[in-house]
Amino acid sequence: MYPDCTALRVDSPGEAALTALAASDRNSSLLFGNQMSYAAGMTVTEDSRHAPGDSPETDRHPARTHEVFNQPPPLDGFDPVACDPALREALAHHGESGHLPALSELGRQAGSAQAREHGRLANEHPPVLHSHDRYGHRIDEVEFHPSWHWLMERAVAHGLHAAPWDPTAGPGAHVRRAAGFYLWSQAEAGHACPISMTFAAVPALRNSPELAAHYEPGLLSGTYDFGLRSPADKAGLLAGMSMTEKQGGSDVRANSTTGEPLGDGSYRITGHKWFTSAPMNDLFLTLAQTPGGLSCLAVPRVLPDGTRNEIRLQRLKDKLGNRSNASAELEYTGAIGWLVGEEGRGVRSIIEMVSMTRMDCVLGSSANLRIALSEAAHHVGHRSAFGEVLADTPLMQAVLADLALESEGATALGMRLAAAVDRGQRGETAELELLRLALPAAKFSVCKRTPTAIAEALECLGGNGYVEESGMPRLYREAPLLSIWEGSGNVTALDTLRAVDKQPSSVQALFAELDSTAGADARYDRAVRGLREELSAPRPDRARKLAELLAHTLQASLLLRHAPGEVADGFLATRLDSSGHTFGTAPDGVDTAALVRRVTPGA
Repeated sequence: MYPDCTALRVDSPGEAALTALAASDRNSSLLFGNQMSYAAGMTVTEDSRHAPGDSPETDRHPARTHEVFNQPPPLDGFDPVACDPALREALAHHGESGHLPALSELGRQAGSAQAREHGRLANEHPPVLHSHDRYGHRIDEVEFHPSWHWLMERAVAHGLHAAPWDPTAGPGAHVRRAAGFYLWSQAEAGHACPISMTFAAVPALRNSPELAAHYEPGLLSGTYDFGLRSPADKAGLLAGMSMTEKQGGSDVRANSTTGEPLGDGSYRITGHKWFTSAPMNDLFLTLAQTPGGLSCLAVPRVLPDGTRNEIRLQRLKDKLGNRSNASAELEYTGAIGWLVGEEGRGVRSIIEMVSMTRMDCVLGSSANLRIALSEAAHHVGHRSAFGEVLADTPLMQAVLADLALESEGATALGMRLAAAVDRGQRGETAELELLRLALPAAKFSVCKRTPTAIAEALECLGGNGYVEESGMPRLYREAPLLSIWEGSGNVTALDTLRAVDKQPSSVQALFAELDSTAGADARYDRAVRGLREELSAPRPDRARKLAELLAHTLQASLLLRHAPGEVADGFLATRLDSSGHTFGTAPDGVDTAALVRRVTPGA
C-alpha cells in the first residue's frame, strides 16, 4: 500500500547533516525538501535543486519575479523544554528536576525535523483496513505507514505506555511519564492513543491478578512488537478498550453486547462496538452484558493457542482529525474473553482505565496547545508587517501572552494530576480524593478550551496557517478530539457533580489544596469563595460553570505558588477577574512582553 521509504540526507548551512524519512515516490519524497529545507536554503543531496542563485538553471533564466524573504525559517530542531518554563517549574515543584536532562533529550527528538516529518507522513498516509487476504481468507488487519511505526517504537522505548506501573519505577514515575508523554505528543498526536490506552489498561487488569500476571510483562515491555501473534510469543504488547455502542455512546449501561459463560472461566462474546480505537492492539478491555450484569472482559486479538479470536473489523472511521490512528467499528462474533474483576461490576473495573485516559486527554490537549503556541510564537518572531516585527506589536503580544497563559495553566494542572497519582500510590488517600474531583473538571476545561486556543494560534500565521504545509490545520483538526473522547463536555461536567455527591471527601481535599494559597491575592480569594458557593448547592444546569471555575481556581493556585509573578498575575486578571472571553483581551497591567518571551522558541 505504501511506497518504500528511503533516507534523504539534507545539508543545512551551519548545521550537522540530518536524516529524514520520506516516501521514495519522487513527488512525495521531495515534499521534505520543498516544505522544510528548501525554504531555509538547504540542499537535498539527491535532488538537483539548490538554494536560490546557485542553480545553473536559474543562471540561464535570470528573470525572476522576486526573492523569497520575510518568511520564518523552519521550526525544526527546536528544543521544546527550553521554551517551556511551565514544564520545568512543574518538574521542580514535584521533585523531578533531576530527570530534566533525559526529558530534554526526548523533547529535542520530538522537535527534530526527522520526528516532525514522520508526524506529517503518518497523517498524510492514514491506516488502511484489509478485511481479507488475496485468497478470500478473513484477516482483519490494519496497515500503517512506516512513520507510524517509527513514532510508536520510540514512544514505547521511552516507557510512555506503561513505565510508571513497573514495580522498580520508583517515586515520581507518573510525573516523569506525564512530562515525556506531553513532550513526545508534540511530534504527533494520533499515535498517543494506543500509548495512552496501554498505560491505562494495566491498573484495570490488576483487578484480576491472574490476568495481570499473564499480560503485564508484555504490557510493561519497552519493545514495540507490531503484528498479530499469540501474546506469549511477542516481545511487547499494547492494549485498548472497546466500550461504546451505537445506541448508547457514553451511556455504556445501555450496551447490548453479551458475554456467555462457557464453564471454563471464559466467556463467548457477541455484539457490535461502534467505536474502538487502535484495533491493531493485542488486547481489549470490553464491556458486555453477562448473567450477573454489565461486566468487563479481557479480549485478546489472538488466543493462547495462536488462533485468531472472532473479532471482525467492519470499517475504519473517517474522522475529522487523528487521522494517523485507526478507529474501528467492530463485531464480536463469538470472541473469547476472560472476566476482569467481578461479574456485574464492569464499570467499576474499567473506571480506573477511564481515569488514566482522561488524565492523558488533559496532557494531550496541553501538548497540542503548546506546539501550536510554539509555531505561532516562532512565526511572529520572524515575520514583519507594516514595518514592524509582528511579535513586537502590542496587539499580537496581547494575543500570544493570552495563549501563553492558557498553556501554562494547562501544563501546571496536567502535571499536578500526575503527581496526585504518584502520591495516591504511596498511600496518600487525600490525593486520590482530590483526583476524583479535579480530574473531570480539568478534562472538561482544558480540553474544551484547547480548540479555541489553537484556532487563535493558527490565526497568528494568517493565511499561511490555513495552508496544510504549515502543519497548523492538523493541530486544529486534532483539537476537538480530546474534548469528546473519554466523556464529552456534558459528561465530564456532570461527573464533577457526581464526585461532589458520591464522595464529599473530595471537596475537602480540593479546598485543602486551594486553602494553601489563601491570602496570596484578593482576586484568588474571591474566586475560592465563589467556588464554595457553587459547591454548597451544585445544580446540573450549572455543571459546566462549576467545572470551569474549579479548574481555573486550581490552576490559579498552582501558578500563584510556583510560577513567576507576571504569570500568576496575568492568569488571575484574565481568568478570574475579567469578563473578556476572547484571546487578546487582557486588562491593563498584564506584562504581555514578558509572557511572550517565556514561551518563544529560541528567545
